[in-house]
Amino acid sequence: MTDVKRCALVIGASSAIAQALIDNLLLDDELQVYAVSRSFPADFSDRMLNQKKLNLIECEYNSAQINAIIEKIKATSLPCVKVFICNGMLHNHSFLPEKKIEQFSADIFQQVMHVNAVVPGLWLQQLITLLRHPLPCVVTVFSARVGSISDNRVGGWYSYRASKAALNMLVKTAAIEYARRAKNVRLIVFHPGTTDTKLSRPFQSNVAPEKLFKPEFVATQLLSLIKPLALENYVSDNKAAFIDWQGKKIEW
Repeated sequence: MTDVKRCALVIGASSAIAQALIDNLLLDDELQVYAVSRSFPADFSDRMLNQKKLNLIECEYNSAQINAIIEKIKATSLPCVKVFICNGMLHNHSFLPEKKIEQFSADIFQQVMHVNAVVPGLWLQQLITLLRHPLPCVVTVFSARVGSISDNRVGGWYSYRASKAALNMLVKTAAIEYARRAKNVRLIVFHPGTTDTKLSRPFQSNVAPEKLFKPEFVATQLLSLIKPLALENYVSDNKAAFIDWQGKKIEW
């Protein structure tokens, strides 16, 4: 623990990609990792039991609990240099994405919008006080290509598309404010591609094997994309970047 000089924060840490990110982050001896989730799978908690550089924190994602986590990290005086907001909902046991407008539901829309846009917005609201320090910091927010308004050519998935478009606008707007108040921070909106996770499982049958990625691959790609030299290719001072797993820009 005496070697720890910086910290990273992984939010929505029960997802497969988030856990792959955590595995990679723990390889850095100078990095303390804070992982936040509503709950953690037992196998993951057991595997991480003896990881002294990892703090697992359960959170209901309300403002009070988010603030408590921010204050806890502040108290360590470790500069937070990487943040990953991995929360996302496409479907659950009771609904799938809409194929036609008749399937649109106000209740489902509100659920999806809350997870995909409101929760990340609450984190962006409170992170700004944590991230104002001298070191460069990258905040990566997981989104999806289907959240691109200009790229919408096939329709469907009303709630998911709308929630990701809202998320993208939240991040793009926050980047302008962060540029004034936390100049060391760069914000990335990240499309991971179709990854072999619970979120994509009902929709994998039409995906070519070479286009279905392992979480470990996506995590490695992302960590390479947020290195300083790579960031110069697509991030400017007061603008968020919307990129895919290859580092290619996506139209907003």
